[in-house]
Amino acid sequence: MKKVFLLAIVAGLSFSCGKKVAEENKTSEKKEEVKPAVVGGDSDAHGCKPSAGYIWSALKKECVRLFEVGTKLAHAEDGKTYSTVAYVIFDGNQAELFLDTQKEPILLERKSEGEPWIKGDLQLIPWKGYVLKKDGKIIYTGE
Repeated sequence: MKKVFLLAIVAGLSFSCGKKVAEENKTSEKKEEVKPAVVGGDSDAHGCKPSAGYIWSALKKECVRLFEVGTKLAHAEDGKTYSTVAYVIFDGNQAELFLDTQKEPILLERKSEGEPWIKGDLQLIPWKGYVLKKDGKIIYTGE
């Protein structure tokens, strides 16, 4: 009888310890969960928050949202309009051009009002809005 009683106690302890270990494993799995990234929780070298839509403007010397302060240009070649866009920020006789094909923005300059902004083979012409040409070919148009 003592053996049966002792066996019952050992069996009971084994089950209770097994349950406790299983519960500990469940709680440790919960601790390993990764929290979602917070929008605006990042920043670039200038302190701009790309995840919140901000990018550094060398022309304005501040973080800007292109869709708020820039002029939108639609990609157009051979008479067709594509879904890619570019943005331009103006300041006097300078224009800062943000192309989806370039990592860094391009600063264009013009000699006087009414003249095109130029940098190398790029020309931004104020005509029925704006026309951006590269090597004489229209690549973007906008208002």
